[in-house]
Amino acid sequence: MNKKNRWINAPYAFALGMFAMMVPSQAFSSFYSYYYVEKLGLGIGLATLARTIFLIWDVVNNPIFGYWSDRTKTRIGRRRPWVIGAIPLFMLFFVLVFSPPGGLTEKGLFVWFLVTLILYETVATVLWVNYGALFPELFRGDRIRAKASAVEQGYQIVALLIATAVTPLIYAALGFSVMAIIYACIFGLCMSAWVLSVRERPDSSQGKPMKLIPAFKETVKNQKFWVFNISNSFAQTVNGLLSSMIPFYAKYVLHIPEEQVSILLAAVFVSVIPLIVVWYWIIRKMDGVKAWRVSLVVYGLSMIPLWFGYDLASGIAAGVVAGFGLAGFLVTPAMVSGRIIDEDAERTGLRREGIYTAVAGFITRSSGLISALAFFIVGMIFGYESGDNPGPSPELTFRYLISVVPLCLLAISVILSCSVKFNFKK
Repeated sequence: MNKKNRWINAPYAFALGMFAMMVPSQAFSSFYSYYYVEKLGLGIGLATLARTIFLIWDVVNNPIFGYWSDRTKTRIGRRRPWVIGAIPLFMLFFVLVFSPPGGLTEKGLFVWFLVTLILYETVATVLWVNYGALFPELFRGDRIRAKASAVEQGYQIVALLIATAVTPLIYAALGFSVMAIIYACIFGLCMSAWVLSVRERPDSSQGKPMKLIPAFKETVKNQKFWVFNISNSFAQTVNGLLSSMIPFYAKYVLHIPEEQVSILLAAVFVSVIPLIVVWYWIIRKMDGVKAWRVSLVVYGLSMIPLWFGYDLASGIAAGVVAGFGLAGFLVTPAMVSGRIIDEDAERTGLRREGIYTAVAGFITRSSGLISALAFFIVGMIFGYESGDNPGPSPELTFRYLISVVPLCLLAISVILSCSVKFNFKK
């Protein structure tokens, strides 16, 4: 009985949900462009158009799902019913993304990608909103949040490592569709275990919920919330670029064979695991907001060595440096976002993690559009269209996309993070 109680709402048990969702999510974000553009020949213009159409839908569904989650009242809580219902749908749609029928024209391939993208990412929104809403609800106070965040990001890095370093080995041997089935099963098993480990706080659903428009207005007028999340969206774009551009970087810049991509990815993400401990120590020695700002600066500087990579060894060295910057950004934001939500609860008398997490999720997920636009613009400047037509300067294309563009995005993120004073009550 005691062992069971230690499992309920423990940081290491809660983080299992992060692991479950990140394995397929990171495999998707790292390889969907490579799969559809490089392998299947879909033009980057159509790939960008599909992401843009989805983003328009995402504008609507994120706050609505967060609002519905906050208003849900069942005997097993507000968040868990949503997760339980989303688990089988997420598994199905993830497999469909990587299983287009053979013989499709480019137009047909675009339609398949668009439809499966909308279905997959809509269910992903339900999962991330409800999982994210539980973090500030279950872990209250800077000290426990710092610990829970460090554990959570440790699990996330293991998932990133599996999804990025192991994925090329799986799809090279078995194909993308079988890879998706394997990851869907891992997700289903781990997420089911997570559901059994979570018990929501009974006091979190007390009080009369706000209606949609007042709830959204109350969130929109929170300046700290917007500055924090917009700043993070630029940094999150770098996360996406770093992982999704590495296969291209390996091929066109480092000139290494496809089977060595896993070695490069492993070097980046394995290094992050011990570096998370370093950042946890930093967080405990300084204010959370200051630690967050420092992590953004360090992340930007860590992108510079990637410009100078020319073979596997230099790529690994640059990747380890990038891993230090990535580790800081993964750990530090939870401190600030939790304080913003706590402050809102003190002001309104309601725990509204759902809508805050949902709107924050939309802002962060918009980084996918920024990433796609960066890919499109830089590709057009240097003449890269697809794997079938890489243009005259593919090496320069991906040097800019993995080093210069991330450095510029993080510079914007740092400037935004300093534009507002984040003064919180102790």
